[in-house]
Amino acid sequence: MPAPRSIIGLERQEVEDALAELGERPYRTGQLLKWVYEKRAAGFDEMSDLPADLRERLAGRFAVSPLQPVRDSRSGDTTRKYLYRLHDGRYIETVLIPASPSLYGDRSDRHTACVSSQVGCAYGCKFCASGLDGFARNLDAGEIAAQVLAVEAESGKKVNNIVFMGMGEPLANFDNLMKAIRIINADWGIGIGARHMTVSTSGLAPQIRKFADQPLQIRLAISLHGASDEVRETIMPVNKKYPIDSLFDALRYFNSRKKQRITFEYILIEGVNDSPDQARLLARRAESLNAKVNLIPYNTVEGLPWRRPSERAQDDFHQTLMSHGVLTTLRREKGHDIEAACGQLRLRKEKEEAR
Repeated sequence: MPAPRSIIGLERQEVEDALAELGERPYRTGQLLKWVYEKRAAGFDEMSDLPADLRERLAGRFAVSPLQPVRDSRSGDTTRKYLYRLHDGRYIETVLIPASPSLYGDRSDRHTACVSSQVGCAYGCKFCASGLDGFARNLDAGEIAAQVLAVEAESGKKVNNIVFMGMGEPLANFDNLMKAIRIINADWGIGIGARHMTVSTSGLAPQIRKFADQPLQIRLAISLHGASDEVRETIMPVNKKYPIDSLFDALRYFNSRKKQRITFEYILIEGVNDSPDQARLLARRAESLNAKVNLIPYNTVEGLPWRRPSERAQDDFHQTLMSHGVLTTLRREKGHDIEAACGQLRLRKEKEEAR
């Protein structure tokens, strides 16, 4: 049987319409949303100022959250990864990165949630565990937005920065992603500002243009990982469909529409993309867009052959970019000891169930 719809996946007008179908007046909308987002009720039975018969009817048609907590893993650096079960038995992951220099902002008091947008992934990036078992399905808006509330409930921490770079390609699930963002951003919803949200994409050029045309000032990060087509194609199969020239045309359009600085994500992989030539070419490409570069030493994934460069090689690559005037961070990967690369915890759980 299909799962009941989640209240978290509905925008305010949809909630009002659903209550109207139940014969309720509009003011019930505010009461219900206050219980979900302000009081963080786990079920309708907690909503004491709603009539008992309404609570029963809501419970018959809706769920509050679509996520069932399964497991959490804690890193020595306090990074935490959460595994959630969905109504169809699938699993997704969400990572909470503790207060530290923001991945994409300028404050150091942020708790960042890395949120998934799909079960699995169809894009096959060579460093990532998310797509090792292929693509299963898109998450709906409720399954995306509910990850923020679930992480806060389990950790006791207030999330104030969100990166859509967990499992899946966010821009391949565009409509559900944007609906979830509106719910997360809304003053009646979770209430996180657009500038505190970042969408990370493998480089879907048409969707980047579409994303540029939406009104919210959401940040954009590009999983680049190679400064030339030859190198990037060995890591990112999507580059064959949207080569770097096509991608950068879309990014220039984004820059013409938005005030937010683009970030290039660049995972450093030993012997693949960490050469001085790649560093210099990356510097020129970043300069052309006034982009920031976020360097991430490769996070080991079981079953994949890559290795992270030595810290000396990481520092040399970093210094080359800095010497060209490119704003660059070198992020020693948090959560390396808890298999924080996207999709690893999910794969482990599915293997356990298959035994």
